[in-house]
Amino acid sequence: MQKVKMIAQGRVQGVGFRWGVYSLALEIGGITGRVWNNEDGTVSILAQADSSASMAKFIQEIRKGPTPFAKVSYLDVTMANFDSFSDFKISN
Repeated sequence: MQKVKMIAQGRVQGVGFRWGVYSLALEIGGITGRVWNNEDGTVSILAQADSSASMAKFIQEIRKGPTPFAKVSYLDVTMANFDSFSDFKISN
C-alpha cells in the first residue's frame, strides 16, 4: 500500500478544491484518505492506494487542479505513515 501526504499551494481555497479532490478519488477508485484546508491558505491531503498507478494518476490530476478554478502553483508530495482509512472524506 502506498501512502502519501500532499500539501497544495496556490488558488486552492474557495474554488471547490477539496470537493474536487474527493470526486477525483472516487472517480479513479481505490484511493482512500482525507483532505482539509489549512489556516495558511494551503490544502493538505492524506491519500493511500493499493495501486501505484492509481496514486500516480491521482497526484498528476491534483497537480493540474481538480476543479476549473483551482490553480496549483506547488504540490509537495512525501511518503507518509498514518493509520489506514476505509473511505475518502473532506475534513474541516
